[in-house]
Amino acid sequence: MADYNGTTVLITGASSGLGAEFASQLAARGADLVLVARREDRLADLAARLEKNHGVTVSVIAADLAAPGAAASLVETLDERNLQVDSLINNAGFGMGGQFTDEDPGHLSGMIDLNVGLLTDLTRLLLPRLVDRSRRTGGPGVLLNVASTAAYQPTPGMAAYGATKAYVLSLTEALAFETRTSPLRVVALSPGPTKTEFFDVLGSVTDGTDGTDAAVGAFQTAGQVVSLALQELDRKKPRPSIVSGRRNAVVATIARLAPRRLTLALSGRISQ
Repeated sequence: MADYNGTTVLITGASSGLGAEFASQLAARGADLVLVARREDRLADLAARLEKNHGVTVSVIAADLAAPGAAASLVETLDERNLQVDSLINNAGFGMGGQFTDEDPGHLSGMIDLNVGLLTDLTRLLLPRLVDRSRRTGGPGVLLNVASTAAYQPTPGMAAYGATKAYVLSLTEALAFETRTSPLRVVALSPGPTKTEFFDVLGSVTDGTDGTDAAVGAFQTAGQVVSLALQELDRKKPRPSIVSGRRNAVVATIARLAPRRLTLALSGRISQ
Protein backbone atom coordinates (compact mmCIF):
# COMPACT_ATOMS: atom_id res chain seq x y z
CA MET A 1 0.00 0.00 0.00
CA ALA A 2 1.20 3.48 -0.88
CA ASP A 3 2.07 5.63 2.13
CA TYR A 4 0.30 8.98 1.90
CA ASN A 5 1.52 10.28 5.26
CA GLY A 6 2.97 13.76 4.86
CA THR A 7 1.30 14.33 1.49
CA THR A 8 -1.66 16.53 0.60
CA VAL A 9 -4.42 15.51 -1.80
CA LEU A 10 -6.79 17.99 -3.47
CA ILE A 11 -10.23 16.51 -4.24
CA THR A 12 -12.88 18.32 -6.28
CA GLY A 13 -16.54 17.46 -5.88
CA ALA A 14 -15.67 16.27 -2.39
CA SER A 15 -18.95 16.90 -0.57
CA SER A 16 -20.57 13.57 -1.47
CA GLY A 17 -20.30 10.38 -3.49
CA LEU A 18 -16.94 9.33 -4.88
CA GLY A 19 -15.28 12.55 -3.74
CA ALA A 20 -16.24 12.05 -0.11
CA GLU A 21 -15.25 8.38 -0.32
CA PHE A 22 -11.84 9.25 -1.75
CA ALA A 23 -11.42 11.69 1.15
CA SER A 24 -12.33 9.03 3.72
CA GLN A 25 -10.09 6.30 2.34
CA LEU A 26 -7.12 8.60 1.75
CA ALA A 27 -7.44 10.10 5.24
CA ALA A 28 -7.38 6.55 6.61
CA ARG A 29 -4.05 6.16 4.80
CA GLY A 30 -2.67 9.30 6.43
CA ALA A 31 -3.14 11.90 3.70
CA ASP A 32 -3.87 15.52 4.50
CA LEU A 33 -6.69 16.84 2.32
CA VAL A 34 -7.98 19.90 0.53
CA LEU A 35 -11.70 19.42 -0.12
CA VAL A 36 -13.43 21.54 -2.76
CA ALA A 37 -17.13 21.77 -3.62
CA ARG A 38 -20.03 24.22 -3.46
CA ARG A 39 -21.65 22.95 -0.25
CA GLU A 40 -19.46 24.32 2.52
CA ASP A 41 -21.57 22.84 5.32
CA ARG A 42 -21.08 19.31 4.01
CA LEU A 43 -17.37 19.88 3.50
CA ALA A 44 -16.99 21.21 7.03
CA ASP A 45 -18.83 18.22 8.53
CA LEU A 46 -16.70 15.79 6.53
CA ALA A 47 -13.49 17.61 7.44
CA ALA A 48 -14.28 17.57 11.15
CA ARG A 49 -15.07 13.86 11.07
CA LEU A 50 -11.90 12.94 9.18
CA GLU A 51 -9.66 15.06 11.38
CA LYS A 52 -11.16 13.47 14.50
CA ASN A 53 -11.01 9.90 13.22
CA HIS A 54 -7.64 9.94 11.49
CA GLY A 55 -5.63 12.83 12.93
CA VAL A 56 -5.05 14.43 9.53
CA THR A 57 -5.32 18.07 8.48
CA VAL A 58 -8.29 18.84 6.24
CA SER A 59 -8.72 22.22 4.54
CA VAL A 60 -12.05 23.26 3.05
CA ILE A 61 -12.56 25.52 0.03
CA ALA A 62 -16.15 26.31 -0.95
CA ALA A 63 -16.30 27.19 -4.66
CA ASP A 64 -18.57 26.96 -7.68
CA LEU A 65 -16.24 25.04 -9.96
CA ALA A 66 -18.47 25.59 -13.00
CA ALA A 67 -17.98 29.37 -12.82
CA PRO A 68 -15.70 31.06 -15.37
CA GLY A 69 -12.10 31.16 -14.16
CA ALA A 70 -12.82 28.69 -11.35
CA ALA A 71 -9.57 26.77 -11.79
CA ALA A 72 -7.37 29.86 -11.67
CA SER A 73 -9.29 31.17 -8.67
CA LEU A 74 -8.85 27.86 -6.86
CA VAL A 75 -5.10 27.79 -7.49
CA GLU A 76 -4.87 31.38 -6.28
CA THR A 77 -6.63 30.37 -3.07
CA LEU A 78 -4.21 27.48 -2.61
CA ASP A 79 -1.29 29.87 -2.95
CA GLU A 80 -2.81 32.43 -0.60
CA ARG A 81 -3.29 29.74 2.04
CA ASN A 82 0.12 28.20 1.38
CA LEU A 83 -1.43 24.84 0.54
CA GLN A 84 0.99 22.74 -1.50
CA VAL A 85 -0.66 19.70 -3.00
CA ASP A 86 1.04 16.46 -4.01
CA SER A 87 -1.99 14.85 -5.65
CA LEU A 88 -5.11 15.92 -7.53
CA ILE A 89 -8.34 13.98 -7.88
CA ASN A 90 -10.60 15.57 -10.49
CA ASN A 91 -13.95 14.18 -9.42
CA ALA A 92 -16.33 17.13 -9.93
CA GLY A 93 -18.87 16.61 -12.68
CA PHE A 94 -22.47 15.71 -13.50
CA GLY A 95 -24.49 14.06 -16.24
CA MET A 96 -27.50 14.78 -18.44
CA GLY A 97 -29.80 12.38 -20.22
CA GLY A 98 -32.34 12.59 -23.01
CA GLN A 99 -32.26 13.49 -26.67
CA PHE A 100 -29.51 15.98 -27.43
CA THR A 101 -31.86 18.49 -29.09
CA ASP A 102 -34.14 18.45 -26.04
CA GLU A 103 -31.43 19.24 -23.49
CA ASP A 104 -31.51 22.60 -21.77
CA PRO A 105 -28.77 24.78 -23.34
CA GLY A 106 -27.74 26.28 -20.01
CA HIS A 107 -27.41 22.92 -18.28
CA LEU A 108 -25.59 21.53 -21.31
CA SER A 109 -23.01 24.33 -21.28
CA GLY A 110 -22.61 24.01 -17.53
CA MET A 111 -21.95 20.29 -17.80
CA ILE A 112 -19.31 20.77 -20.49
CA ASP A 113 -17.70 23.62 -18.54
CA LEU A 114 -17.42 21.43 -15.43
CA ASN A 115 -16.68 18.01 -16.90
CA VAL A 116 -14.21 19.27 -19.50
CA GLY A 117 -13.27 22.91 -18.93
CA LEU A 118 -12.62 22.86 -15.19
CA LEU A 119 -10.80 19.52 -15.34
CA THR A 120 -8.59 20.71 -18.19
CA ASP A 121 -7.76 24.07 -16.66
CA LEU A 122 -7.05 22.73 -13.18
CA THR A 123 -4.93 19.89 -14.51
CA ARG A 124 -2.94 22.26 -16.70
CA LEU A 125 -2.28 24.63 -13.79
CA LEU A 126 -1.33 21.98 -11.23
CA LEU A 127 0.33 19.26 -13.31
CA PRO A 128 3.78 20.93 -13.39
CA ARG A 129 3.66 21.27 -9.62
CA LEU A 130 2.58 17.65 -9.14
CA VAL A 131 5.39 16.38 -11.35
CA ASP A 132 7.95 18.58 -9.61
CA ARG A 133 6.88 17.54 -6.11
CA SER A 134 6.82 13.85 -7.06
CA ARG A 135 10.40 14.14 -8.29
CA ARG A 136 11.61 16.07 -5.24
CA THR A 137 9.86 14.00 -2.58
CA GLY A 138 9.64 10.60 -4.24
CA GLY A 139 6.22 10.31 -2.63
CA PRO A 140 3.08 8.76 -4.09
CA GLY A 141 1.98 11.76 -6.14
CA VAL A 142 -1.25 11.11 -8.05
CA LEU A 143 -3.30 12.65 -10.82
CA LEU A 144 -6.60 10.79 -11.01
CA ASN A 145 -9.36 11.94 -13.35
CA VAL A 146 -12.81 10.41 -13.01
CA ALA A 147 -14.14 9.38 -16.42
CA SER A 148 -16.94 6.83 -16.93
CA THR A 149 -17.77 3.62 -18.74
CA ALA A 150 -19.74 5.98 -21.00
CA ALA A 151 -16.34 7.08 -22.37
CA TYR A 152 -15.80 3.82 -24.25
CA GLN A 153 -18.57 4.12 -26.83
CA PRO A 154 -21.01 6.68 -28.22
CA THR A 155 -23.94 7.04 -25.82
CA PRO A 156 -27.24 7.91 -27.55
CA GLY A 157 -29.55 9.34 -24.94
CA MET A 158 -26.57 10.82 -23.07
CA ALA A 159 -24.62 11.99 -26.10
CA ALA A 160 -22.88 15.05 -24.68
CA TYR A 161 -22.17 13.47 -21.29
CA GLY A 162 -20.52 10.45 -22.93
CA ALA A 163 -18.49 12.79 -25.13
CA THR A 164 -17.20 14.73 -22.10
CA LYS A 165 -16.05 11.51 -20.45
CA ALA A 166 -14.42 10.27 -23.66
CA TYR A 167 -12.42 13.50 -23.58
CA VAL A 168 -11.39 12.88 -19.98
CA LEU A 169 -10.29 9.33 -20.79
CA SER A 170 -8.27 10.34 -23.85
CA LEU A 171 -6.65 13.32 -22.14
CA THR A 172 -5.63 11.32 -19.09
CA GLU A 173 -4.14 8.45 -21.04
CA ALA A 174 -2.10 10.94 -23.07
CA LEU A 175 -0.89 12.69 -19.92
CA ALA A 176 0.11 9.35 -18.41
CA PHE A 177 2.44 8.88 -21.37
CA GLU A 178 3.75 12.46 -21.28
CA THR A 179 4.66 12.16 -17.58
CA ARG A 180 5.96 8.59 -17.76
CA THR A 181 9.53 9.58 -16.79
CA SER A 182 8.32 11.08 -13.50
CA PRO A 183 7.17 9.25 -10.34
CA LEU A 184 3.70 10.81 -10.70
CA ARG A 185 0.95 8.21 -11.09
CA VAL A 186 -1.61 9.30 -13.70
CA VAL A 187 -4.83 7.28 -14.02
CA ALA A 188 -8.29 7.67 -15.53
CA LEU A 189 -10.93 5.92 -13.43
CA SER A 190 -14.08 4.82 -15.26
CA PRO A 191 -16.84 3.74 -12.89
CA GLY A 192 -20.01 2.11 -14.07
CA PRO A 193 -23.31 2.83 -12.28
CA THR A 194 -22.45 3.77 -8.71
CA LYS A 195 -24.69 4.40 -5.71
CA THR A 196 -24.09 8.15 -5.36
CA GLU A 197 -26.05 11.36 -5.92
CA PHE A 198 -25.07 11.26 -9.62
CA PHE A 199 -28.38 9.75 -10.70
CA ASP A 200 -30.36 12.18 -8.56
CA VAL A 201 -28.67 15.07 -10.38
CA LEU A 202 -29.12 13.31 -13.71
CA GLY A 203 -32.85 13.11 -13.13
CA SER A 204 -33.13 16.67 -11.86
CA VAL A 205 -31.72 18.13 -15.07
CA THR A 206 -33.81 15.93 -17.36
CA ASP A 207 -37.31 14.77 -16.50
CA GLY A 208 -37.39 15.04 -12.72
CA THR A 209 -37.02 11.29 -12.08
CA ASP A 210 -34.23 9.71 -10.04
CA GLY A 211 -32.21 9.07 -13.21
CA THR A 212 -31.54 5.39 -12.54
CA ASP A 213 -33.22 4.36 -15.82
CA ALA A 214 -30.05 5.64 -17.54
CA ALA A 215 -27.87 3.14 -15.70
CA VAL A 216 -26.37 0.28 -17.71
CA GLY A 217 -24.88 -2.57 -15.67
CA ALA A 218 -24.91 -3.57 -12.01
CA PHE A 219 -24.54 -0.86 -9.40
CA GLN A 220 -21.41 -0.68 -7.24
CA THR A 221 -20.89 1.24 -4.03
CA ALA A 222 -18.61 4.26 -3.87
CA GLY A 223 -16.42 2.30 -1.48
CA GLN A 224 -15.90 -0.48 -4.02
CA VAL A 225 -14.98 1.96 -6.78
CA VAL A 226 -12.54 3.97 -4.67
CA SER A 227 -10.91 0.86 -3.20
CA LEU A 228 -10.21 -0.41 -6.71
CA ALA A 229 -8.72 2.94 -7.72
CA LEU A 230 -6.41 3.07 -4.71
CA GLN A 231 -5.32 -0.53 -5.29
CA GLU A 232 -4.29 0.46 -8.81
CA LEU A 233 -2.46 3.52 -7.50
CA ASP A 234 -0.54 1.28 -5.10
CA ARG A 235 1.32 0.03 -8.14
CA LYS A 236 4.59 1.76 -8.94
CA LYS A 237 3.51 1.84 -12.59
CA PRO A 238 -0.30 1.83 -12.67
CA ARG A 239 -2.25 1.37 -15.86
CA PRO A 240 -3.21 4.69 -17.50
CA SER A 241 -6.92 3.83 -17.29
CA ILE A 242 -9.05 1.38 -15.34
CA VAL A 243 -12.69 0.38 -15.38
CA SER A 244 -14.42 -0.39 -12.10
CA GLY A 245 -16.14 -3.76 -12.05
CA ARG A 246 -15.16 -6.90 -13.98
CA ARG A 247 -18.30 -6.94 -16.11
CA ASN A 248 -17.92 -3.25 -16.92
CA ALA A 249 -14.29 -3.83 -17.91
CA VAL A 250 -15.26 -6.64 -20.27
CA VAL A 251 -17.95 -4.50 -21.92
CA ALA A 252 -15.53 -1.56 -22.28
CA THR A 253 -12.93 -3.80 -23.92
CA ILE A 254 -15.48 -5.20 -26.36
CA ALA A 255 -16.64 -1.67 -27.18
CA ARG A 256 -13.10 -0.64 -28.05
CA LEU A 257 -12.41 -3.69 -30.21
CA ALA A 258 -15.73 -4.07 -32.01
CA PRO A 259 -16.48 -2.24 -35.30
CA ARG A 260 -17.69 1.27 -34.50
CA ARG A 261 -20.99 0.83 -36.36
CA LEU A 262 -21.81 -2.28 -34.32
CA THR A 263 -20.85 -0.59 -31.05
CA LEU A 264 -23.08 2.38 -31.87
CA ALA A 265 -26.01 0.16 -32.83
CA LEU A 266 -25.79 -1.83 -29.60
CA SER A 267 -25.37 1.30 -27.49
CA GLY A 268 -28.37 2.90 -29.15
CA ARG A 269 -30.51 -0.19 -28.62
CA ILE A 270 -29.63 -0.32 -24.93
CA SER A 271 -30.51 3.34 -24.44
CA GLN A 272 -33.99 3.03 -25.92
